[in-house]
Amino acid sequence: MNFPLYIAKRYLRSASKNNAINIINGIASVGIVVGAMALFVVLSVFTGLKDFSLSFSNDFDPDLKIFNNTGKSLQATPEQLSKISKINGVSAASRIIEERVLFLFDGKEQVTYIKGVDSLFSKVNPVKKNIYQGEWFEPHTNQVVVGYGICQKLSLGLFDFNHPFEVFVPKAGKGTIENPESAFNKCKLAPVGIYAISEDLDSKFVFADLTLTQSLLEFQPNQISAIEIKVKPESNEKEIISQIQGVFNNNVTVKNRAQLNDSLYKMLNTENIAVYLIFTLVIIIALFNLIGALIMMILDKKKNLKTLFNLGTEVKDLRKIFFLQGTLLSVFGGIFGLILGIGIVLLQQQFKLIMITPTLAYPVIFSFLNVVIVLATIISLGILASWIASSRVTKKLLEDI
Repeated sequence: MNFPLYIAKRYLRSASKNNAINIINGIASVGIVVGAMALFVVLSVFTGLKDFSLSFSNDFDPDLKIFNNTGKSLQATPEQLSKISKINGVSAASRIIEERVLFLFDGKEQVTYIKGVDSLFSKVNPVKKNIYQGEWFEPHTNQVVVGYGICQKLSLGLFDFNHPFEVFVPKAGKGTIENPESAFNKCKLAPVGIYAISEDLDSKFVFADLTLTQSLLEFQPNQISAIEIKVKPESNEKEIISQIQGVFNNNVTVKNRAQLNDSLYKMLNTENIAVYLIFTLVIIIALFNLIGALIMMILDKKKNLKTLFNLGTEVKDLRKIFFLQGTLLSVFGGIFGLILGIGIVLLQQQFKLIMITPTLAYPVIFSFLNVVIVLATIISLGILASWIASSRVTKKLLEDI
């Protein structure tokens, strides 16, 4: 029989004759339970907020994007595009052109990006599902799809034939501009759709046909800004990137979705770590109650400890009694708090108890990683607190009785 564990379980189950010690034990237990519950709920909330924030950019960002290493444009031949499409794990590949240009409508100006896309773009990016009004443009036409934010700034509507929607692109070249009219390539566009995703993205793009954009920018037929790729589920991303580099003789840069949103990922991860550290500090403060409770228990049981010591129990085993008692209290308190936290998260997911807006529930996501993080945090800090408290059991303490 494990003697220290047996005594520790007895002390854990039984109440002390001293009511003050029972109150301190209760406070310590509640602190561990509430700390574990709060930490899990907060981590679940931030996981939900992270997923919610990234969902907006995921509507525009592809799984992989190919850029030229040197320069703003990329030469992609039909043969190279064919080789990319045949790579195992690639679902679709779309050529795109992105350039910052000037749009003019009814005397109002807006500088933003025109994004020229080919017919395969809808297979790479699910932007069509975000069409707020109208429809997607027809290939090889002057039709465009405009962001809701751009429409608001320009007071732009669909099928407005009284006021032309124009785009102006500076012509390439050197020297002094003598005639401003001849300094720009311009074209009248026909807005046929409006997309709506988020405030930032709704003011970023005007989608147009790839050939129209190439004409405006005076690009060659094979000249584009980048290639966006849709990857099949469960595919080996590193292997796909390696094969793409082989197609272009390592003259391109290939970025995944996380790398395309590097600053956003870093910001969200930093916030998550900061919140975790803050609540861990709260748990550390709560565990001071555990240290105090164990020390009070040691003082209350001094006579019993003296008897056990005289019967031949070593000091290290007496320390182990309170070390195990504190550890068990941390484990059981952490598990119980975790169960309560999981219950709160599941209730929010199922019944949407807390709302951000009348139609948007506060996003929370249950994650087994968060379960592991909470248990590891509570148990490790509980073990440390128990070790600190149990170290008060010394030979000198027993001899002073």
